[in-house]
Amino acid sequence: MPTARATVQTEVLRTPVRIDVATATGEPRRRPFPWGTVLVHALLILSVVVIAFPLYFAFAISTQNLSEVVQKPPRLLPSTHLVENYTEAWRRAKMSNLLLNSTIVAVVIAVGKIAISMLSAFAIVYFRFPFRQPVFWMIFVTLMLPVPVRILPTYEVVGNLGWLNTYAGLTVPLMASATATFLFRQFYMTIPNELCEAAQLDGSGPMRFLWSFLLPLSWANIAALFVVLFIYGWNEYFWFLLVTNTESMRTVVIGLEGLIPRSGTEQPTWNLIMAGAMMALLPPVAVIVFMQRWFVKGLVESEK
Repeated sequence: MPTARATVQTEVLRTPVRIDVATATGEPRRRPFPWGTVLVHALLILSVVVIAFPLYFAFAISTQNLSEVVQKPPRLLPSTHLVENYTEAWRRAKMSNLLLNSTIVAVVIAVGKIAISMLSAFAIVYFRFPFRQPVFWMIFVTLMLPVPVRILPTYEVVGNLGWLNTYAGLTVPLMASATATFLFRQFYMTIPNELCEAAQLDGSGPMRFLWSFLLPLSWANIAALFVVLFIYGWNEYFWFLLVTNTESMRTVVIGLEGLIPRSGTEQPTWNLIMAGAMMALLPPVAVIVFMQRWFVKGLVESEK
């Protein structure tokens, strides 16, 4: 009668042994070519090219003279008239005043929207008052109200207050944001109640809790919202055109119209127009680049 040890040895001998030829001969194992990774990267590069090419072409036009702009086929390479075109566009459009107005308006709108949204979301989440949820849904429902419906009543109120052609008229009507209120509310609801209770035991009041606890935890949200709201205020056109009637209060989006010829007989100077457009693009890009470190800071603090 075979023993258990002999049975195990027999089973081991019957088990087929697979030998890797590449390993046995000392040759490195060949990995399959990553076609999927190559395809994904090719699609991403193609998407970047499709998105970035109009910007590159506009920059190339802004460096050319008028004869190079209208030539056929179009010239895709930059030329040597960059300084000349940008200087002339800056002078014609009075770009310094336009950029200053746009910067003031965009910053005030973004900061005002974030401050009001943080306070309203803080009140809805951490305070118990009658009709708290209906108040929030009333704020949220304003997202479904089209902007043109609010234009005439808002314009009448601004006119009665004497805010036409002023920074107050440009910024205050655009400060309320239901979207930012919703985002801050959702974020505050994820914070443990124990943090609020610990702050109360430590003697912190509501505003102290908001400033010392919630604000440091909200840096990532604030940075993301600031970028979006800054670009929104920078690109606003219809309302700014409606409440301003002098060139001194025009923003850059409206002021670029000064580079377009008024008469139909004069040929448009597309090189100067594109130079002005390129200068109008620089501040939003600078804000995005600057706020990246705040994204990282907010993410690091939220993980602690």
